[in-house]
Amino acid sequence: MEIQLNTSNGVENKESLDRWADEQIRQSFDRFAGDVTRVEVHLSDENHDKGGSKDKRCAMEARVTGHPPVAVTQHAPTIDEAFRGASDKLKRALDSMLGRQERRRDRVTIRKDGDALVEEAE
Repeated sequence: MEIQLNTSNGVENKESLDRWADEQIRQSFDRFAGDVTRVEVHLSDENHDKGGSKDKRCAMEARVTGHPPVAVTQHAPTIDEAFRGASDKLKRALDSMLGRQERRRDRVTIRKDGDALVEEAE
């Protein structure tokens, strides 16, 4: 799984943030490693010159094999809260999408082979 982190000018400590985000994503999305090819993270401070609540934004996008990309966004007072909120949203979205796919695969069909129906009737 490839992880790409993008930050705006208002976000500091790029190198340590990059290492931390990479570790967090690998831990959080480990169970999706077979399906997710890439996770892109975009961190920004929407009004970095001014203060304000919920001005930090984290957008995450997961590229899933055989499916369209899944994207979520979270606003929060801190980068950490925005990152964790977006991570939780993305996990729920992937669980929903991939879980439905798994449930569909595990079902036993009610349709039977035509020859089997003829044998049962005799």
